[in-house]
Amino acid sequence: MGIKGVSSAPGDFIYFKSQVPLHRIPIGTKQWRYYDFGPKVVPPLICLPGIAGTADVYYKQIMFLSMKGYRVISVDIPRVWNHQEWIQTFEKFLDAIDVHRIHLYGTSLGGFLAQLFAQHRPRRVKSLILSNSYLETKSFSAAMPWSPIVSWAPSFLLKRYVLTGIRDGPHEPFIADSVDFVVSQVETLSKEDLASRLTLTVDDASIGPLLLPDSSITIMDTNDYCAVPLQLKDQLNERYPGARRAYLKTGGDFPFLSRPDEVNLHLQLHLRRVGVEARPDLVQIASQGGGSDSGPSEKKDERDGDDTHKDDNEHTESSPSESQVSPAPESSESHSIDNQLLNNAKACYLGNHGETMVLVIINKILLQYVQMICVSLMLSMMDASDSTHLLSLIPDR
Repeated sequence: MGIKGVSSAPGDFIYFKSQVPLHRIPIGTKQWRYYDFGPKVVPPLICLPGIAGTADVYYKQIMFLSMKGYRVISVDIPRVWNHQEWIQTFEKFLDAIDVHRIHLYGTSLGGFLAQLFAQHRPRRVKSLILSNSYLETKSFSAAMPWSPIVSWAPSFLLKRYVLTGIRDGPHEPFIADSVDFVVSQVETLSKEDLASRLTLTVDDASIGPLLLPDSSITIMDTNDYCAVPLQLKDQLNERYPGARRAYLKTGGDFPFLSRPDEVNLHLQLHLRRVGVEARPDLVQIASQGGGSDSGPSEKKDERDGDDTHKDDNEHTESSPSESQVSPAPESSESHSIDNQLLNNAKACYLGNHGETMVLVIINKILLQYVQMICVSLMLSMMDASDSTHLLSLIPDR
């Protein structure tokens, strides 16, 4: 296919990585890589990605919902090789992070694994949000006749197979960006990661009856296209006739990236409907100047390397218990009007005072610098004696 991975990440993802700590904990022989952000007193929404996703793909949901006072946990699917192992390993992970009642948001394979856990551990799952998901794996197994030797296949073949499931061709810009981002995440996955996820996808299994009432389930699908066949999505809808429907007109396979505003709204409505009370009063906005626990730059994860490898902004179990989003570092000695305006802009954004004021402030800043640049260019072209009157054009600071 024509899609190529990209090494660069969107600017807001770089900001996310500088603010939200990445956690790694070993549980038995499994290594869990996850983000946990937001007030700890709130029952968490746990996000499970599809076969091509990582914990990073839900960064737009983490940032939005945590600022609203919700707790969001986004995880990588660990290297498990059958569905029973998934159930046991995921339960041990929840015990390790001291979480007992959860709400699950799963897309594609993540949605299937979420239903599987809800079926076998009904007391722990309070609600489900399923996006572009399915009830059984038989059709995927039939489409992959070489599944018995998937663990022997080379890495390039596994990546190629996963990427062929992502629709190629022209996309509208936001969907194209979401595809590029997910493809870049696939490049970070090791051969073992890909092999285990493909094994979970083709391992013959189906979802049985859930004790969870349909009223606690939201089905959020895109109406344009996705890798999951329409027949499988219809089966899911028929299984849960009383579930809440949240259809997105467009969004492709990764609406959480391509249509984050709509997805975030539906997630927030779902959490409110199932009784999760947000705690915006516990959201702390403090200038920490980057701190020693977070780094401003993004680094590619070395998943094939030693488990002792750490991201610059990785946190251990002693991380702060509440959500803390700090603005970009600023000098304590700088008191210029430009810094003041920038700080005001950040405060307006984080305080939800609307976009109009932010745009006005940004326009003023840009106008100042444009004027200064123009005057500087003109001064360089004239004699010093002719330039005195031009100095008055520079705005007062």
